[in-house]
Amino acid sequence: MKKIYLLVLLFITVTVVISCKKNVKVENPLNAKMYTVLADSTIISWTAYKTTAKVPVKGQFSELIIENAKKDSTMLGALNGLKFKIPVNSLFTNDTLRDGKLKKFFFGSMQNTNFIKGVLHMNNENTSMVELTMNGITRELPIAYIVTDQKVTIVGNMELDNWQAKAALEALNLVCKDLHTGDDGISKTWSDVKIEVIIVLNNE
Repeated sequence: MKKIYLLVLLFITVTVVISCKKNVKVENPLNAKMYTVLADSTIISWTAYKTTAKVPVKGQFSELIIENAKKDSTMLGALNGLKFKIPVNSLFTNDTLRDGKLKKFFFGSMQNTNFIKGVLHMNNENTSMVELTMNGITRELPIAYIVTDQKVTIVGNMELDNWQAKAALEALNLVCKDLHTGDDGISKTWSDVKIEVIIVLNNE
C-alpha cells in the first residue's frame, strides 16, 4: 500500500512540474532586434576653408566601405570598433574642376592616396574618437556625437598638420592661388577641416 501511495505522489509531482514548465515563457536572445550600420545611407560631409576671411568650401564623400560589419543590441555597440574606409575618388563638391584638383593635387600629393581609413571607438559620454589613417599616418581624431531615432551624428575638427599634409596643402594652394586669394591679396588654404558624418542604422 505504501508503494502505491509513493507512486501516486511521484506521478502528481511530475505532472505539476511539467505543467509549470509549460507556462514559463523563455526569451530567446536570438530573436532580439539588432542594430547594423547602413553604409549606403551614411552621409560623410566636410568643410574646408580658403582666403584669410576663412570662406567655407563644402563637400562630401559619396561612398563608405565597412570592413567588419557588426550587429549589436545598441547603436553605440554597433559602431564601437567598426572599421571603415572611404574611397578618395568618391569626393565631390558640385564643382568638377575643384573635385579634380582636390583629387590630383591634394590627395595626389600624399602617400596611399586611394583610401582614408579609420576605426571608431565609441563610449557612453557623447565624446569618442576615431583612429584615422591618411597619408600613411594614423592619428586619433576626437569626435562628439548625438543620437536621434536610428541615426548617430558625429562631428569633429581635423587638423591636417597632424597627418603631415602641409605639402599637400601647398600643392593645392598653388594650383588654386587665384581662387584662394581674398580682398587683401593673400592666398591661403586653411589646415583645419570640419567633419560631419550622419550614420543611419537598421534595427531588425
